[in-house]
Amino acid sequence: MGAEVLRDAWGIPHLRAGGFLELAYAQGWNAAVDRGWQIELERRRSEGTTAAFMGPAALDWDLLARRARLKDTARRCFNALAPETRRWLRSYADGVNTGLRRSTAGAPQFTAAGVAPGTWRPWTPLALWLSTHLLMGGFPSKLWRGELAERLGPEAVGLFSGDGPGSGGSNGWLLPGDRTRSGAAILAGDPHRIVLAPGVYQQLHVACPEFDVVGLAIPGVPGIAHFGHTGRVAWAITNAMADYQDLYHERLRRRGRGVEALGPDGWRPAKAVTDVVHVSGAAPVEFEAIETERGPVVLGGYDAGWAMSLRRPVTACAALGFDSLPQLLRATSVADVDAAFEGWVEPVNVVMAADTRGGLLHRVAGRVPVRAETNRLWPVPGWEPGHGWTGSWEAPPREPVSGTAVMANQRDLAAPLGVEFAAGHRAARIRELLGGSGNWSAGDMAAIHTDDALPSASALLDPLARLDGLSPAAARLQRRLLRWDRRMDAGNTDATAYALLRAAAVARLAAHPLLAALAAPSSRPALYQPWLAPEPRIALALGNLLSAGGALGIDAADVVRAAAEDAASPAETAAPWGHVHRLSPWSALPSLCESDWPGLSGDHDCVLSVVNVPDAVGRVTRGPVARYVWDLARREDSLWIVPLGASGDPSAPHGRDQLPLWARGELLPVVTDRSELTADSSPARSPSAAESPRP
Repeated sequence: MGAEVLRDAWGIPHLRAGGFLELAYAQGWNAAVDRGWQIELERRRSEGTTAAFMGPAALDWDLLARRARLKDTARRCFNALAPETRRWLRSYADGVNTGLRRSTAGAPQFTAAGVAPGTWRPWTPLALWLSTHLLMGGFPSKLWRGELAERLGPEAVGLFSGDGPGSGGSNGWLLPGDRTRSGAAILAGDPHRIVLAPGVYQQLHVACPEFDVVGLAIPGVPGIAHFGHTGRVAWAITNAMADYQDLYHERLRRRGRGVEALGPDGWRPAKAVTDVVHVSGAAPVEFEAIETERGPVVLGGYDAGWAMSLRRPVTACAALGFDSLPQLLRATSVADVDAAFEGWVEPVNVVMAADTRGGLLHRVAGRVPVRAETNRLWPVPGWEPGHGWTGSWEAPPREPVSGTAVMANQRDLAAPLGVEFAAGHRAARIRELLGGSGNWSAGDMAAIHTDDALPSASALLDPLARLDGLSPAAARLQRRLLRWDRRMDAGNTDATAYALLRAAAVARLAAHPLLAALAAPSSRPALYQPWLAPEPRIALALGNLLSAGGALGIDAADVVRAAAEDAASPAETAAPWGHVHRLSPWSALPSLCESDWPGLSGDHDCVLSVVNVPDAVGRVTRGPVARYVWDLARREDSLWIVPLGASGDPSAPHGRDQLPLWARGELLPVVTDRSELTADSSPARSPSAAESPRP
């Protein structure tokens, strides 16, 4: 039958094909048609070539992508895949190349950037995946903990433990059938990432004789990796917050024309090549890419006089886990989903799944190395014994689902695998809300997604309540906030007053003599400043610093008193929270992303987790990049939403049509009935989709 593209009223693509490989071709073609600029940008990011049109601001990333050998690692992982998976990726890349040639002429982003689409290789989707998840594995936080230990002492590290400002997160919850109106399970949640324009996820329906799946796809990657529903089984993930990346201090020396690195057994040859990054508006940057026995040098180098290498499972083992993706598409039970994730490598995720026969799954998936505890905390000397890897966790944690299961990056199921986790506020609040009923429906889940209660406010309001002798203005602020319902509602001025008090407390702590050492400039590239800047770290650790900061000599009462005096006057004229707490998506081409973005309810520790780090009050840069509700009783009762729309073109009818609904917390129905779809253009048949045996 070839392949066809249908669309629902929201422009969401529904792809149908006569075979597995033809469908992969159609998905690649559609990704190029709907998200051509986005996937081309991500391809260039994975290859470290964005500074050629974005200028010096993109140089740090390009250097990291080149040094981390993303492209080479993707090739090696591709070559290790099963032959069928390689054919599947080849068909997808063929579809992307055809779609880019046919659909990008005159596209506003390509015109504005002055670039033309490049050529996709079969391994390009793996490179995109590696690029997207490189900074989510924990190594930037090790830089932070290393600097924190040097400046304040190792004992301070525990006080700053928490969900890092650049980490990925999510909410997810699983209600078994005995808690739902239909008697079948409901699986719901929302992934939290940097909000991008175009969006992180693409709503998609893919069908062929072997399977029929709806889900949230990552543009540029075939299949439905994170959130999917096959009709008989559904799955979802969150970041497990596992620690699976290590940083090593390296000692390097020249040996003839080559470079050697000192390891526990002496000096060993390192791979070293000269590379060049081209930079628009500036001179090319030549650098030496070095790879030691531990991994590629991602910071410093021989000429810098210091170096750090990065070791992670995907480079050490030349395996990523993409054989899991076709298996997920074919899954019909939680046992199938469980088996598919057995081969997964990174990133390490918590997985939930439910099927129509009552099966339930809650497990960790991914590869975590076994090594010394100090490896997990900060960079370690590569030349000292005892820091090598001695294997991997053989059986990632899992647990039965009883009553409900909740995953929100907290220190629960994955605790043995990580160091820093999100505070338990979101998870506890979701459990509290779900405990109020045993008669849930899919439509009820929006109220969970959008809950804006802020339990963490007590860390600041409890010491505020104990203060006396405040100035009249500060006393008014005290009375006002102690009456506040602790909801970060967009229309609430008390929420803004609280945020001003919190910002003032963070500023006071940042200026505290005992924390002054944190303000010293870091020698690390600007790319890492979201992890290394002290104010965001202090904001995330505010509860710890106020409750346990006495160990460092910090008097919480003095800090809160001074903050109340600082915030008192601005709070009296505070605008509603949504007036200052506004969405601000990231775009490589900001001039094409300008908009009157909506104000939002929520805050970092709300279930409605929207984050304005590094600003204490201001732009929302991170939040729910999709919401989903998978109903196992009837898939057509499932629901979903993304922040912007199906199209990557902001001027297209479906470029931002979901934004008002997303901002209000509403969801769209998942449509699969062909009578409700309209035909779109049809991709040509893939030259490699005829079930060719070619790997």
